[in-house]
Amino acid sequence: MPLPSLGRSKSGRHRPLAPEGEGLVPDDELTSYLAALAPETDVETTGSGRSFGNAQVYQLRLQLMANEQLKELAQERQTSPQALATEWVMQRLEWEARQRGY
Repeated sequence: MPLPSLGRSKSGRHRPLAPEGEGLVPDDELTSYLAALAPETDVETTGSGRSFGNAQVYQLRLQLMANEQLKELAQERQTSPQALATEWVMQRLEWEARQRGY
C-alpha cells in the first residue's frame, strides 16, 4: 500500500491550499482529544520560581565539589540530593525560627 503524499503532488511540489472553509470538515474527536491534552489554567509546574502545588520551586547552583559532596552524602543516606538539600533547608529554617522565638 503506497504512503500518502503528505501535501505534495506527484511532481514533488506542494499542492495549493484550498480556499478557506472549502473541503474542511471539523474533526470533533481530534478537538476533544486536544482539549483533554491542553493544560489547565491552574496547572502545577517545576519551572524556576513558579508554584508547584502549595510549594515554591527554587534553583540551586553549587560548585562542582559541593555538588559531588552532596551526591555522595545523599547516596550514603539512600536519598536524592534534592531531598537532602530540601531537608537541610527545612531544618535550618526551623532553627532560625527558634532563634527568633517563633
